[in-house]
Amino acid sequence: MLTTLKRIVQEMIQIPVLDEALFRLTTRVKETTDVDSCSIYLADYENQEFVLKATDGLARDSVDLVRIGFSEGLIGLVGQREEPLNIENAPSHPRFKHYPEVKEENYHAFLGTPIIHQRRVLGVITMQQGEMRRFSEDEEAFLVTLAAQVALEITNADIRGALSNTSVDSAPRQKNVRGVAGSPGLAVGKGFAFDTKVDLRNWVARKARGDIDEIKAYRTGVEATRKEVDSLSDGLDEGIPDDVKSIFQLYHHLLDASSLGREVEAKIHQGWDAASSLKMVVEDYAARFQNMEDPYMQERAIDIIDLSNRILTNILITVKGHTLERKVPQEDSILIAVEVSASMLAEFPSHFLKGIVSVRGSNNSHAAILARAMGVPAVMGCQNVSPGLLDEKEILLDGYAGEVIVAPSPAIRAEFLQLIQEEQVLAERIAEAEDRPAESPDGWRMSLYMNAGLSTEIEMAGNSQSTGIGLYRTEIPFMIRERFPSEQEQVALYRQILESSPTQPITMRTLDVGGDKPLPYFPISEENPFLGWRGIRLTLDHPEIFLVQVRAMLRASLGLNNLRIMLPMITSVGEVKEAKRLIDQAFYEIGDEIKGQKLVLTKPQIGIMLEVPSVLYQLPQLAKCVDFFSVGSNDLTQYLLAVDRNNSRVANLYNSYHPAVLSALYDIVKQADNFRVPVTVCGEIAGEPGGAILLMGMGYRNLSMNAYNLRKVNWLIRNVTLQESKRLLSCALTSTTHEDVFQHINEFLEQKGLGGLIRAGG
Repeated sequence: MLTTLKRIVQEMIQIPVLDEALFRLTTRVKETTDVDSCSIYLADYENQEFVLKATDGLARDSVDLVRIGFSEGLIGLVGQREEPLNIENAPSHPRFKHYPEVKEENYHAFLGTPIIHQRRVLGVITMQQGEMRRFSEDEEAFLVTLAAQVALEITNADIRGALSNTSVDSAPRQKNVRGVAGSPGLAVGKGFAFDTKVDLRNWVARKARGDIDEIKAYRTGVEATRKEVDSLSDGLDEGIPDDVKSIFQLYHHLLDASSLGREVEAKIHQGWDAASSLKMVVEDYAARFQNMEDPYMQERAIDIIDLSNRILTNILITVKGHTLERKVPQEDSILIAVEVSASMLAEFPSHFLKGIVSVRGSNNSHAAILARAMGVPAVMGCQNVSPGLLDEKEILLDGYAGEVIVAPSPAIRAEFLQLIQEEQVLAERIAEAEDRPAESPDGWRMSLYMNAGLSTEIEMAGNSQSTGIGLYRTEIPFMIRERFPSEQEQVALYRQILESSPTQPITMRTLDVGGDKPLPYFPISEENPFLGWRGIRLTLDHPEIFLVQVRAMLRASLGLNNLRIMLPMITSVGEVKEAKRLIDQAFYEIGDEIKGQKLVLTKPQIGIMLEVPSVLYQLPQLAKCVDFFSVGSNDLTQYLLAVDRNNSRVANLYNSYHPAVLSALYDIVKQADNFRVPVTVCGEIAGEPGGAILLMGMGYRNLSMNAYNLRKVNWLIRNVTLQESKRLLSCALTSTTHEDVFQHINEFLEQKGLGGLIRAGG
């Protein structure tokens, strides 16, 4: 059954037009299961109806005409119950509703199952039989499994169809793409796809105006590829293995006009351009090979795709004059990538970067954190979209709601621009009072620190509002190199940071790699990296790495007294004691080395990150070992809720406003105050307006956040009293869901006239 299912879904994926793909699906299901009819109805939420979109067995001319209300008939019942419905004699069922247009009078047996994606019913797929019978458990299992696999493809195909140029004459129509809110703000710009590699899988199917030019383009591309393959084949050594030679024989066979050529040109005659026709034919071939049981034949699918990428390159470059040189943005742009990296952002001209869309990632992936540090609106986890679909299209990006509007209508665009103007007015109001201290109207004083290390140049520019650095991420310089940085390289970097604010505390976190922060030259392969070898666990196992880094920090602090060292991923008192032993060793080593040089070495304060739930139950013991605590709310939330914070599939479950997380944060500050240990929150919640108010109400006095949010939080604190924050906290702690917490926060901010801090517009 599994092989059959794969083949049916694969055939559907290869058809770029959703309606055609659904018809193919119904035909293949009918043939495979030997039923009399298979039909697919898709949900139209605007009109609250299921629309017949494809059928093999019912009247074809009723497609798109038959519309069944969400609460009507057996189709509506399947959608309401969100589970399969297996009926021996459908006409006798009390919910049966007769639609004469579909001509189903001769059918009795009925099996329907909902098509659901991310808790949303997309449609219903049915099988019908003339005889009266109950469909078997195997048939029911087959249809349920198929519906689950098809759900994502229907979502993908719907978006692809709306965004791709499947018609040469029609203008692109507006389409809203949902993602995860990554960085707040609004942006307008043209989509700029960073990924420029020619790859058949990423090619978006397009229609062409004429088939003669496209056939010529295809044939010329094939001829250029044939010359390349001949050159490669002629250069093979005589002793080359036979299986390698057979690959080139396969290449020559596929390049023959009677092989791929005939089928590709048939697609061109159907109206597709040369590249799209090649894509459809080759993916069909590759699917056939991948579904074969012989591993050798399965591997040939890779060879077919490799060859087709060569042909595609030649069609685009040799024939159509495209270039593989990386594009450079020339106007306000929205950066689009499968996974946005720090290097992409570094290369992108900052004056043109208005927003970010990342196919992968969540609101707490490093790309989102960096976007917030830069003050650039971002939407993460747009899983159903490839960068090519958004390239060069006008985009409205809402980083508050996690929404991307492609090819907006004039009315929507005008409304969006008005919201941006309101935001700018609010930003000017905040900037006017940026130099005032972060003190509430009733005298509660907060110390605001900065999180740094992701983009030092940008972050240090925003340092004027902070009272120091609450978190300097030392792993970033390690991640962008091809080897471990030397002690002297680290000294130079850390000295620059310490000297930037010599009278303010600078908290440097020791190397925190692993999980979602790998080192390219020190690969770690684990099934569950977030619960694996990361943070202090790794550096204690490699004291040579830890000691070099600590020595560099200490040497960089000579003559200064603002260094504080923080240990990440602590789970036990034993880890703290071992780390402190190594820090003491490095301190005495440096002390011996500088004797007689009139240099002063000050012993730094040592603190730990509170981010693993186990430490919440060891605070009395840990308080005796360290000078300060720092709450890493990002990982603490991840571990308390058992949610991978980088997994967009469960992104809706990851939320630092979950009542359990808020209760943990409240308990930490109460215990820290009892033990007289200073505590800072350096996770993302500290830089969010709602989070800052709740933390203030809990009694936190120190918050550390990205540079961009410093002004906002400073302004917010000066407009909210401590008593107001405590009342809001009381509502939050008695809430049952994070949605309830958000509702309380939103209502409070709107009543205070501060709603523009958390939503679009001022």
